Amino acid sequence: MTSTKLILQKACILVLAISTLSGCATALVAGVAITTVDIIHDRRSIGEYIDDGGIEFAAKNVANSNKKYRKGVHLKTQSWNGILLLTGEIESIELKRELLPKLSQIRGVRQIVDETTINSKSRFNNIANDAWISSKVKSRLILKTGLDANRVKVVTTQGSVYLMGIVTHEEADKATEHASSIRGVKRVVRVFEYKAKSEQ
Repeated sequence: MTSTKLILQKACILVLAISTLSGCATALVAGVAITTVDIIHDRRSIGEYIDDGGIEFAAKNVANSNKKYRKGVHLKTQSWNGILLLTGEIESIELKRELLPKLSQIRGVRQIVDETTINSKSRFNNIANDAWISSKVKSRLILKTGLDANRVKVVTTQGSVYLMGIVTHEEADKATEHASSIRGVKRVVRVFEYKAKSEQ
């Protein structure tokens, strides 16, 4: 059986599992089932893909778990194969020291890459500019390298572009080169895991 057929078969199993659940659990699994199609070209396994979604969900819950965090933390969380990338702003070093250990205790987190800054929350125009840069980087990667969002995750914060994924060294170099060429990009940070070209 081909890997694509196997993935689709497992997706169908997830859809069938929805009917046996209720309430919030149903909504959670439904979301997973709908997005399973996205991972046909993903180098993570279905389990890793789902685990990463769970890590991101848990990290957001931690960052919104009390009024102090909601007021003083503007956090972007992205997980890829258990590597949790944190970007954004935290109001004080004390708040950061309190928050990070809680995030590191999330089940499935193998490593935290902390790229947060001690600052107030981003202005709207900064957020809009970051979204524009991410869009341009993603388009450039698809057009020039064929690396879409299922292979390389693009996160932009205050002009810094973070690239995540499981790639070969050649793919990483090409992705970095093209991301660096986008207007407005201040720096490119590689948060990649590497694999041999023969494993592609």
